[in-house]
Amino acid sequence: MIVAPITAGREESLRALLASMNHRPGVVDRNNALVPFAQFGQLHFARFVILDDQTQDDIKAYGRPAQRFVPSLVFLGDCDGDDKELLADLAQRAEKGLRQIFSQCDGFAATSDLLDWMKSHSLRPAALYINWVGRTMEQIAEESALHDALRRYCDRHAHALAPLEPREIWENLVHFANDEIAAGRLSLTRPAATPLGWCIRNTVHLIGGALLLLLLAPLLIVYAPIFAVQLRCREKNDPEITPRPAVDHVRALADIEDHDVTNQFSALGSVKPGLFRRWTVTFLVWVLDYGARHIYHRGYLTRVNTIHFARWVFLDDKQRLLFASNYDGSLESYMDDFINKVAWGLNLVFSNGVGYPRARWLVLDGAKDEQKFKNYIRRHELATEVWYNGYPGLSAFDLERNSRIRAGIEKSFMSDQELREWSKLI
Repeated sequence: MIVAPITAGREESLRALLASMNHRPGVVDRNNALVPFAQFGQLHFARFVILDDQTQDDIKAYGRPAQRFVPSLVFLGDCDGDDKELLADLAQRAEKGLRQIFSQCDGFAATSDLLDWMKSHSLRPAALYINWVGRTMEQIAEESALHDALRRYCDRHAHALAPLEPREIWENLVHFANDEIAAGRLSLTRPAATPLGWCIRNTVHLIGGALLLLLLAPLLIVYAPIFAVQLRCREKNDPEITPRPAVDHVRALADIEDHDVTNQFSALGSVKPGLFRRWTVTFLVWVLDYGARHIYHRGYLTRVNTIHFARWVFLDDKQRLLFASNYDGSLESYMDDFINKVAWGLNLVFSNGVGYPRARWLVLDGAKDEQKFKNYIRRHELATEVWYNGYPGLSAFDLERNSRIRAGIEKSFMSDQELREWSKLI
């Protein structure tokens, strides 16, 4: 993630430049002249979005003067491997286009070293969710090609396969897949070994986080009654700011949505004033990151399985929080999924935001007030200028299905029950 303030007076010219990367609103030219995303084989999703918060005045409801944040440009990328490798690749293969884009930002000059500038403006997420840790772009492409080839084979040989038992069908398909691999028409590359350094860091994070919580437990238990009183006093008096969003704003958002099975979402809001809320949301986002890293990394974020990537990023000394995700389905279904399944999880983090529908005990109510919650979300949502999806047409469900199909092809034996379930995937 790269964040840079936009030079005064350059916002409209920047929007026009970014718009030139699209075929039409919401549909990127994958090989555009500025940043040809399709050339970067390690890139799952990417976006350019301008942080222009139209809800800054909401803080006045707390008797605080509105702070005017300078609009900023954000570039986000979800990639395989080390992010520094992607930045170096971008600097090498898209230097001219990136220089045009970042020249609209403060502190970027014609003589600036592009890679160093991007690194100096990089920002780490406070929490990061990955649908399936370790699933690479190469794996996704190969498994999708395998699924398509098996479907075509089944369609062509439907009459011959119909009377066969599941085991015989499986043997036919394994034989076909192996022939296609031998002929070079398919490939199933063995996943690269997980880097040792990553394993060590992840293990240290897992153990260190658990130990930290264990050490803090006595303090947290003692503080819990005080926290509860402080929380409820604030919850009862925190103002709700959930008017219907402006029609033009909603129309601009709708124009860039639902061009594919997967959509993007970017939202920005202010954290409620005071140290209590700042410390609360900091701790809860840390817990969220811990859970996403060590528990929810195999297809589900609690009970929601439609999100590919998501991140929570603090801005401006934790005065504001940016949330960005890539998800399947429409925004309406996305919001309904969260409301119906994990409203408590939404409340834990976002009830610390200015204007959020009033929550109770941090987890109750809040998002359960459906209309207020949806109004709140739409008001804080940002219109993403450019969005790239590395595997259009494939949902998170499709990716998991394709991986299960591959696993079946590579197995030496499956039980009858396993065979029946596997055959249904194709």
